Amino acid sequence: MIRVASYNMRKAIGTDRRRVPERTLAVINEIGADVIALQEADRRFGAREAALPPYLIAEQSDYKPVPFDARDGSLGWHGNALLVKKDVDVLEKHLFHLPSLEPRGAVLAELLVRGQRLRVVGMHLDLSGLWRRRQAHAILSHLAEQDEAVPHVLMGDLNEWSAHGGCLRDFAQHHHLVPVGRSFHARRPIATLDRIMVTPDLAVLDCGTHLSPLARRASDHLPVWADIAPGEAAPSRIGPPQPTWPARVRASLRRPQWLPMRERWR
Repeated sequence: MIRVASYNMRKAIGTDRRRVPERTLAVINEIGADVIALQEADRRFGAREAALPPYLIAEQSDYKPVPFDARDGSLGWHGNALLVKKDVDVLEKHLFHLPSLEPRGAVLAELLVRGQRLRVVGMHLDLSGLWRRRQAHAILSHLAEQDEAVPHVLMGDLNEWSAHGGCLRDFAQHHHLVPVGRSFHARRPIATLDRIMVTPDLAVLDCGTHLSPLARRASDHLPVWADIAPGEAAPSRIGPPQPTWPARVRASLRRPQWLPMRERWR
């Protein structure tokens, strides 16, 4: 069994408006995940220094950050970071840009967790529904380019208020949405903004939202987690995402029968 988790740590600023990295790390230790995807792990402006200093992680936890080396002093890429237990092997890692009006990105790592290979993606999607769908397509297209079939876990703050629509419809083409529960706002959760998604070759044994008193104070989001294990289905490569309706409309306008009329419009 492998425990994975996702946590928008809000740059270690709690609902009391105090920045306390030690408190954030204590919540991470409470969850006890083998792999945890963090959002807002770096400060947003200036040098974008890590909101959770690496020396603190080394001294007060059994975790290590996946070294993406995106920027000196940062923990991740556009605030996205992955922490893994110290006995987890990092086989491959890379980061990629996401289409957006403001800088957004995602991180990917292929891990070996107690003999089980796992491909993990951490993300923090846009507030705009249109851009979220574009970003979901960018992530799925990137995964479709991977050569080898390895079980996938996608985690992060999707900013999707819909229960089944929007970018969730895109991710559901190749992944199961884990019913982790409501995670925002931490004081009174009303929305499932934070998500975990897995490929069909993984079985979900248990899942939920981490509801400790400390977690309710440490950020405006609650952490979500899932216990997973190899399922009965064989690993398979995922295909490219289906185009959204704006893309289908654009494609239809490029069909040959439209070309003469388009020429008359010029």
